[in-house]
Amino acid sequence: MARHLITSALPYINGIKHLGNMVGSMLPADVYSRYLRQRGHEVLYICGTDEHGTPAELAAKEAGLPVDVFCAQAHDAQKAIYDGFELSFDHFGRSSSAQNREITQEFARALFANGFIEERSIRQVYSLDDERFLPDRYIVGTCPHCGYDKARGDQCENCTRVLDPTDLIEARSAISGSDRLEVRETKHLFLLQSALAGEVEAWIDATSADWPTLASSIARKWLTEGLQDRAITRDLEWGVPVPADTWPELAAEGKVFYVWFDAPIEYIGSTKEWADEDPANRDWKSWWWQADSGENPVRYTEFMAKDNVPFHTVMFPATQLGTREPWKKVDHVKAFNWLNYYGGKFSTSQRRGVFTDAALDLLPADYWRYFLMANAPESDDTSFTWELFASSVNKDLADTLGNFVNRVLSFSRKRFGDEVPAGAKPGAVEARLGEQIAGLLAEYETHMETLQFRKAAQALRALWSAGNSYLEEKAPWLEIKTDPEGAALTLRTAMNLIHLYAVVSEPFIPASAKAMRGAFALPADDATWVTPQQAAALDTVPAGTPFTVPPVLFAKITDEDLESYVTRFGGDPEAAA
Repeated sequence: MARHLITSALPYINGIKHLGNMVGSMLPADVYSRYLRQRGHEVLYICGTDEHGTPAELAAKEAGLPVDVFCAQAHDAQKAIYDGFELSFDHFGRSSSAQNREITQEFARALFANGFIEERSIRQVYSLDDERFLPDRYIVGTCPHCGYDKARGDQCENCTRVLDPTDLIEARSAISGSDRLEVRETKHLFLLQSALAGEVEAWIDATSADWPTLASSIARKWLTEGLQDRAITRDLEWGVPVPADTWPELAAEGKVFYVWFDAPIEYIGSTKEWADEDPANRDWKSWWWQADSGENPVRYTEFMAKDNVPFHTVMFPATQLGTREPWKKVDHVKAFNWLNYYGGKFSTSQRRGVFTDAALDLLPADYWRYFLMANAPESDDTSFTWELFASSVNKDLADTLGNFVNRVLSFSRKRFGDEVPAGAKPGAVEARLGEQIAGLLAEYETHMETLQFRKAAQALRALWSAGNSYLEEKAPWLEIKTDPEGAALTLRTAMNLIHLYAVVSEPFIPASAKAMRGAFALPADDATWVTPQQAAALDTVPAGTPFTVPPVLFAKITDEDLESYVTRFGGDPEAAA
């Protein structure tokens, strides 16, 4: 089996993430990782918090904490939520780790040695009272276009216009509030992307044939517009320091690498963190160094929202290519559009929408996992509404799956006791059902293999629906009156469907899958997937197997629940209707 390296875009450290962040990277990466593991592949799923940059320093200042303490606490808070969503990271690291610092500096040295980093003088705003150069985000003032008085030096959040710090009216330091600012000359390191543009384009030509149009079009747009040399250092107190052995003057000035230089390298750094936990049995370089060679090459898949695509498809590959070292580069980029909230954007800074901590406070993770993946913004932006969420939960999870499980097991226990009944031999109806299930399973597998998650969710739902259709056709509640052996066959077949659902639904709803599987006391239930023959036969759970009726898998969302959610989080029920 192949080795699969999977990464999802690093969630930024400044605050709890919203559902749009979840569905745009981490959750689909988890669903795919779980699926591949179940199919027998070796999988390494890597992620971590992105901890450097101006927002981290500002958030720490607002919290009244040293930035390293703030980041450590925020990392743990985020990790606890992702555990609640049952995200199956092999390692969830930190871009502030010693491993990432070491590897980032090695990258920079190699790029410099190959002539792809050079030192340049630029003019930058300096705060006399803070006694430091200010990054653009550390400068606030009034937007000259819309009059918003909290615009940042890089962009106005109100009107979204891109700004230069000198554009701001009454500009002041975001650190001290001082308006004693002046423009001074300073030196920074630049990555010479222009010199690598041809290599990046050739690599994209050779790699991107099966990427989603969203990913390939964004990458090519950047190439068409021309790759610009990019400053990769900043004047910040928190970040990967410029190595003194290569740039002693800049190191003495306290320069650190730009967050978008070191953040993608953290995928490698986090892998090394993972390996360093068990160095005798884990080799991080086998996943990243010459990983395309040998008998068991690595296939690398990245998951991200569309705003992250340029950095992962252009800037990071340029960085890797420029080292002239055999670093593993991405094979497939799965990019997502936006999940909006009632037609408007989710916003971390404005706390607009449903955030992951609040989501888990309301309902178990499987409700959210299924809904988000069934409505993933793959081909276009999608919109979260409470009305759509309630409808999906009630129809798909509570009625189609949950009710099927409950009524089959409850009715069988009532009529035949606590063991799977024997009954008659399978007939034509069961043969037709088995053929249908095998076909739907193959369709589900195809969509999972090609990372078409909405289609995969539809195929999974169709599998669940097939069980309901079978139950309605056979009607064991009537069959029991005239043909008890036939009713027992129907229930035994339905119980085998429940077990099959438990196995194949695990990537989407792991907790519920575990509950379904745990209903049957099979002596050795170690199957990780269902073969076409098993799907057609529906005989994995034999007669005589003890079973229990699990608690209700999915409770319906009532009108009162819906009203309370809309009241708490906001929404527009009339518009949604």
